[in-house]
This record gives sequence, structure tokens and C-alpha cells, in this order.
Amino acid sequence: MLQIFYAALAGIATILSGLLPLHPRIGERINRYMVGFASGVVVTAALVEMFPEADIENNYLFAVLGFFIFYFLERAVMIHACGGSECEGRGMTWVSLIGISGDNFVDGIAIAAGYLTNPILGAIITVAVIAHEIPQGATSTIVMRNSGYGLNRILAVLSVGAVLYPLGAVFSFLVSSAYYQLIVAFVAGEFVFIGAGELLPEAHQRFNVKVILSVVLGAIAALVLEAALAGLG
Repeated sequence: MLQIFYAALAGIATILSGLLPLHPRIGERINRYMVGFASGVVVTAALVEMFPEADIENNYLFAVLGFFIFYFLERAVMIHACGGSECEGRGMTWVSLIGISGDNFVDGIAIAAGYLTNPILGAIITVAVIAHEIPQGATSTIVMRNSGYGLNRILAVLSVGAVLYPLGAVFSFLVSSAYYQLIVAFVAGEFVFIGAGELLPEAHQRFNVKVILSVVLGAIAALVLEAALAGLG
């Protein structure tokens, strides 16, 4: 049942990250460094841990599918990260909410499938999900405020998004273990897109050497975590 706990942690991260922009001075700072760090974590987790566990040589088509499905979703619902004034002009629609909710549900399934494949893999996926959820959750709140959402409505949306992680984990029990590698491959493709195609360009909208360092730091953090977990195992 630890996989459900991991998924719940991702849900808690959704709510907490969504609350960050409500602070009057934090919203303007939720970009670049945070987004850069998240991109380093997510891409490294996908390439170093998830691809090998997914038997990517045989399941590469599912990684490609995950990449392009989330490419189309991002273009359709605009769920990419931004911060403060950079979010101006972006609105939150029901289509956007459905897209974000679907992303959370799939990631919940991936956390559980990863854990049931290899507990270390499950922990790495959880960390990667939380890493990209922090800027995404913050962005969601900023965009909702720009769209005229009140506090209660923002909290309701964040709560629904948070619950979908453990719901996805529970749903994974209905999925045969024969499909776990395919799920991990699919989400690895999603992570490559989110990290390299969504978060990284957003972080580099304004060039800053510190952004590059934050990306590298995120990659190193993912590698150190993997090594530490492997040592404990």
C-alpha cells in the first residue's frame, strides 16, 4: 500500500504548490530556477531510471506515444509552467482542467506501476512527479486567479487534482502486471516531453546562467537520490 502513500504525497504537493502564489511576494518568483530544477529531475529520472526499467528497446513505441500525446495535450490545453506576470493572458478553461486532471490520474497509475515493478522506481517516479507538480500547481493557481477564480474555487480545483493521484494508484490494481512496463515507458515519454519540451524552454525564456545551474542541480539531485535508494536497497 506504500504506492498509495506515494501518490498521496504527490497530491499533497499539488495543494501546497498551488498555495504558493497566494503569498503576495512568491508568485513573481515561481519560474526559472524552480522550473529549471524540475526539468533536470524529470528528464534524468526518465532517461536513467525509467527507460531501463521499461525495457525501452522493446517498448519504445509507448515512450514515443507518451511523448506525443502530452505534446498535443500541452498545445491544446496550455498546462505548461509560468510564473507571475509571465502567466498574463493565459486562462483556465474546463478543457484545461480536464487535461491537468488526466495528467495527474496517469501519473498516479505510473507511481503505483513503478513501485510494483521496483520499489526504487516507484520512489523515483514519485519524486519526479512532485518536482514537475510544484511549478505546474503554482501555475494553475496563477492562471486561475487571472481567470477570476476565487479562493474557494481555487482550493476546490487543487483538491480534485490532488485526489486523482491516489485514485490513479488505486486504479492500477485493476491493471495486469503484464502492462506495468508499458505504463512506465509511456510515462517516461511523457516526462521527457514535460522536462525537455515544456519546463526547460519555459525556464530559459530569459537567459540566465543560474537557470543552467538549476537544471544541472536537478539532474544531480535525481542521480544522488537513485544512488542513495539503491544503497539502502
